[in-house]
Amino acid sequence: MNQHFVESSRRSERFADGYGHRFSRSPMGAMASVFRAVEAAFDVGHDALCARTRGRHDVAFARQAGMYLARVALGLTFSDAGKLFGRDRTTAAHACRIVEDLRDDPTFDALLLKMERDILSAETQTRRVQG
Repeated sequence: MNQHFVESSRRSERFADGYGHRFSRSPMGAMASVFRAVEAAFDVGHDALCARTRGRHDVAFARQAGMYLARVALGLTFSDAGKLFGRDRTTAAHACRIVEDLRDDPTFDALLLKMERDILSAETQTRRVQG
């Protein structure tokens, strides 16, 4: 199994999204880049990703990939990655295990690597603008 998890040791302010959730690690612009990447790659809308119900299989899978990317690319905790999609930490941890196992497929791995690069690029641009 590949180990792509990134642990972030940096401390920062807490950020809030439009849904009343608070996050401890990453600016909202970077979090928005996770949604943009997932929405584009999986052709799923934002409302479907944040819906209270599981939804169709393709939507649930896109959401799992989004939680994984929030964890890996932004270094969010399982709690924060879950909150981003309206889920809890155990759901985020499960999503990360599922996606991590699927990274053995070279095509899927290439897609995730591209999405990670896009997210990291957006986060770097956000920091430059804020910094």
